[in-house]
Amino acid sequence: MATLNAAQLDQLSINTIRFLSVDAVQKADSGHPGLPLGAAPMAYALWTRFLRHNPTHPQWSNRDRFVLSAGHGSMLLYSLLYLTGYDLSLDQIKQFRQWRSLTPGHPERGLTPGVETTTGPLGQGFGNGVGLAIAEAHLAARYNRPGFEIVDHFTYALVSDGDLMEGVASESASLAGQLELGKLIYLFDNNHVTLSAGTNMTCNDDHARRFEAYGWHTQSVEDGNDVEAIDLALQAARSETRRPSLILVRTHLGFGSPDKQDSFEAHGSPLGAEEVKRTKENLGWPVTPLFDVPSEALAHFREALPRGLQAESAWQERFSQYAAAYPDLAREFEQRMRGELPAGWDADIPVFPADPKGMKTRVASGKVMNAIAPKLPALMGGSADLDPSTFTALEGAGDFESPDRAWGDTQGSSGGGWSYAGRNLHFGIREHGMGVILNGMAVHGGFIPYGATFLIFSDYMRPAIRLAAIMEQRVVYVFTHDSIALGEDGTTHQPVEQLANLRAIPHLVVIRPCDANETAYAWRHAIETRGRPVALILTRQDVPTLDRNRYASAEGLQRGAYILSEAANGQPQMILIATGSEVSLAIEAQRDLEKQNVQARVVSMPSWELFDAQTEEYRCSVLPPLIRTRLAVEAGATQGWHRYVGDLGQVIGLDHFGASAPAPVLLREYGFTVDNVCKRALALLEKNHA
Repeated sequence: MATLNAAQLDQLSINTIRFLSVDAVQKADSGHPGLPLGAAPMAYALWTRFLRHNPTHPQWSNRDRFVLSAGHGSMLLYSLLYLTGYDLSLDQIKQFRQWRSLTPGHPERGLTPGVETTTGPLGQGFGNGVGLAIAEAHLAARYNRPGFEIVDHFTYALVSDGDLMEGVASESASLAGQLELGKLIYLFDNNHVTLSAGTNMTCNDDHARRFEAYGWHTQSVEDGNDVEAIDLALQAARSETRRPSLILVRTHLGFGSPDKQDSFEAHGSPLGAEEVKRTKENLGWPVTPLFDVPSEALAHFREALPRGLQAESAWQERFSQYAAAYPDLAREFEQRMRGELPAGWDADIPVFPADPKGMKTRVASGKVMNAIAPKLPALMGGSADLDPSTFTALEGAGDFESPDRAWGDTQGSSGGGWSYAGRNLHFGIREHGMGVILNGMAVHGGFIPYGATFLIFSDYMRPAIRLAAIMEQRVVYVFTHDSIALGEDGTTHQPVEQLANLRAIPHLVVIRPCDANETAYAWRHAIETRGRPVALILTRQDVPTLDRNRYASAEGLQRGAYILSEAANGQPQMILIATGSEVSLAIEAQRDLEKQNVQARVVSMPSWELFDAQTEEYRCSVLPPLIRTRLAVEAGATQGWHRYVGDLGQVIGLDHFGASAPAPVLLREYGFTVDNVCKRALALLEKNHA
């Protein structure tokens, strides 16, 4: 081939992306060819001219982040990763969507080198990008010093019509504009087509005006094949420091396909062998061989390797100088980015004295958080406008907010002032957005992010929680107001099925502590757990703080379930199992049963997941198979309890909605009383021994 000029090399490289993607989709007989065909030029411009990354070290901390929020177009990303030199072979491109390949149907973090976050459910990646940008802004504010900008990178994303339609994108975009995240830049694949129709059937929003209203900087590129116009738009976006940017690029889904361009038929299905042939001919690409990668294009893409090595080397030299000047900050930064905990982080976790009145576990949680926060700078998060109720504000840690928005109380609600160095995030009433933003912070690295709301509103967060579990990210969810004891707010606010919903998510640890000291151990476990999200389920009402000299240590929480109180004679006839606020009921019932010559063991079971992970020997020591009379007590749906109570056991729970009334009335009417627990226990014992 004759020597190519710059424009010819650009076009050759763009078509290489297009047809690697098309051939992979066609070979798999599954996938989305339309997006790579239309969006290849903008992706090419970003990856070859702007994106700062090192393919040989995908986890370099100061790399730019790229999120393919339109995850259905995954072959676009895989083509870019292979071409620029990541550890992803051409053979893996050929194995797209196949068993155990590194190129699954939607991008998955931890599987494919260079994939920053798991995307697929539309809108999730959009929100993850906001979390990534928050992480960058906070770390820069905390660690950068004059002459040493060791945290200085952009977050880019490619988003689709579907992303912008999903409500989670609206929540995330609104907050991003409020926070003035100037290093957040999104390319919008504005192709006017969805999976089943043109967008004019479902969405005629003026996206530019909509995002301007959110406080974003917007630009439009009318020709998605105009690489130079895209280049100029990206330059302008990078120069805009006060607002996140949305670049609306008018593309054509399935570009080049004679029959399927601009049609939903190019969206979710392969083009078909004949249409692939015609598309290649239409764009001047050889029909054979398949997976053709011209040497000129590959060499051009692989320039990312020396560029990346040079960029990281320059950063490493700068960081070495920074470490010499600011050794403590450098040590803390490196420790955070490795995900390690500082020595003595838990030294000030309180031990709560026995107290029959006790305290709300949400209050105990707040005390623990504020005890560990000063020694754990990675802990950062907030609530969905519920700090006064969830007790999750970090006192004196400042509020994360643009310093340009310091109106009103300039000290902020946490008493530490407004700035990007603040650790209290005010998500507003945006639970879904909060969930995806927390995931973005987690995948960035350097954070133990937490988010808080009432347990009932975990429903709004469930998609993001599920993805945190899939990605094996350390995210902490603080869910308060955990039962019908919420009281007068009524059925809409009283959680019933939410515990069962959360427990159904694989790889999520759900912990419902029974008192202040179990709450302290729950937080200890949440912080020490790597590779799993943790949900803490906390009470609105006071619960007794148990006398741990009389009962077993709350440390047993870390094993999921433990013998809290053994039968007086050491030979239990039955087992009472309870979680959270119902544990104190079980303790009182044990005493009353003993007066009636019934020996019962009380087991506190704050976490099914942690208990199931124990050895069979331990599990049998807590729930001996020979003691088959078991009564579980939990103010929630009974679903799933059969595995612990067995065929001869029963559950006092709620398989119906609550009502609006004071908490004591509801608990009495629905059977969460000592008298009812004793009555049910005696009846069960009689039945099983008849």
